[in-house]
Amino acid sequence: MANLKELRSRISSVSSTMQITSAMKMVSAAKLKRAQDAITQLRPYAQKLEEILVNVSATLDSSEGVYSRQADEVKKVLLVVISSNRGLCGAFNANVVKRVAAYKEESNAEVDTYFLGKKAGEILVKRGVATPIGERNAIYDDLSFENVSTVAEMLMEKFVAGEYDRIEVVYNRFVNAATQRVQCEQFLPIRETEADANQAGDYLYEPDKEEILEDLIPKSLKTQLFKSLLDSQAAEHGARMTAMHKATDNADELRRSLSLEYNKARQAAITNEILEIVGGANALADG
Repeated sequence: MANLKELRSRISSVSSTMQITSAMKMVSAAKLKRAQDAITQLRPYAQKLEEILVNVSATLDSSEGVYSRQADEVKKVLLVVISSNRGLCGAFNANVVKRVAAYKEESNAEVDTYFLGKKAGEILVKRGVATPIGERNAIYDDLSFENVSTVAEMLMEKFVAGEYDRIEVVYNRFVNAATQRVQCEQFLPIRETEADANQAGDYLYEPDKEEILEDLIPKSLKTQLFKSLLDSQAAEHGARMTAMHKATDNADELRRSLSLEYNKARQAAITNEILEIVGGANALADG
């Protein structure tokens, strides 16, 4: 059994840790509310814009549809890996790492990676799984549509230049504070669906098709990437809030256990002292 001084020290340490995890939980809860509002407001717009983009892309010929170009054989893929810059958020980053590793193992193509958020990148590079071509971890310092647009433009340029046959985005989709789902979504080329041919004729273009598409397609792609980052940010705060809640509960349980052990040790020490005093008194009386 540990001595009383050691137990007091451990109880104090656990109490300090519990205060930290509790504070982190409250901070994450406040950040989650703002992030959740942002992604909830953007999702309907982004989904409708993507729907229009997919349908309109079906009407493009080969010269117009530079973002719809389908390679005969996918030889080179770029994975845009979205994770966090900070840890202490449960399996948030680990799930992204697993998805990227599984993708590379299953793919027959050459796979490069571009990181938005450093945690997943650090793990993947250390394991020798990822071949990074760049990173933009500072994007979380000011997560805005303008900053995301520069990344989306760079990705579009690489695709149009033929550097990659496909670009996909791996990120955590926010469901609720306790649930995040890892997604691997095709960014480029623009996805084709069976409904395209039937829905493509539903649109009238004003002023003209070329001018609208010249603005609509890049804007839609930028919005999709922005949505993925907002989703990931909300999911991160939800994962961290949940992780810190569990850590606080575990710390409280450990503190209770240590306090019980401390009280038992203290009671045993007092009992021994009483026995020693009584034994000494009896010895004096017998002498």
